[in-house]
Amino acid sequence: MKNIISKIAAVGLALGIGLGVSTAAFASEYPVNKPREVEWSFSGPFGKWDLGQLQRGYKVYAEVCASCHSIELLSFRNLEEIGFSKDEVKAIAAEFEVTDGPDADGEMFDRTAKPSDRIPGPYANSAAAASANNGAAPPDFSLLAKARAPERGFPTFIFDMFTLYAENGSDYIYSLLTGYKDAPEGADVAEGTHYNPYFIGGKALAMAPPLDEGSVDYDDGTESTLDQQSKDVTAFMTWAAEPYLIERKQLGFKVIIFLLILSMLLYLSKKQFFAALKKK
Repeated sequence: MKNIISKIAAVGLALGIGLGVSTAAFASEYPVNKPREVEWSFSGPFGKWDLGQLQRGYKVYAEVCASCHSIELLSFRNLEEIGFSKDEVKAIAAEFEVTDGPDADGEMFDRTAKPSDRIPGPYANSAAAASANNGAAPPDFSLLAKARAPERGFPTFIFDMFTLYAENGSDYIYSLLTGYKDAPEGADVAEGTHYNPYFIGGKALAMAPPLDEGSVDYDDGTESTLDQQSKDVTAFMTWAAEPYLIERKQLGFKVIIFLLILSMLLYLSKKQFFAALKKK
């Protein structure tokens, strides 16, 4: 029996080592630098949304990012979930026009947006977006914080299951926004691109640094630094991609606690059961 257990353990160890080696061998060489881990308000099982930060993040999106990027899965009324009042949402929606129809004559028409409308993007369609950006349409922001979530590899992802780490997309976006720098000597960077060691698709990307010191004026008096803007818009994008992130992690934490207690009870039950058998 001991020989069988030792063989199983050896096979498990070999598989673990093999998985680690294969992960390293086939991992992409990009990003050059791993995303920096940030202490977010929504980190961990006891995290929560910072509504002030989410509102500032929307402001950064609306005043800077919305000139190129859409967020088509978000409606104006969803902004109430991050602390905007109904009147504020109506005022925000009133700044936009959306296409509606057809009318009685079968024609489409433009009207002032309502809270129930989706937030319109800067371009009429993806073809127009690509045409205005050298053939590549800027990605939609709706799910970008989940789509741009680099794998952390073995064995890190195992620990992440217990720490409830779900901020790899957030860390990546923040690192990218703050990671622009001059290309090092000898780096092969195509003309018209911008070096960023945190970019997951290569050494450089076509998007120029979108944020700068003082790009927006915050209504709450928060200092508008590059770091602050990057954190705020990243938090907003994270919420937009998964508004129920907090509830999901809290539920996951409760499930882990339940499983630990259940495992302990099963162990004690098994111990008592076999102790009774030995007496017989």
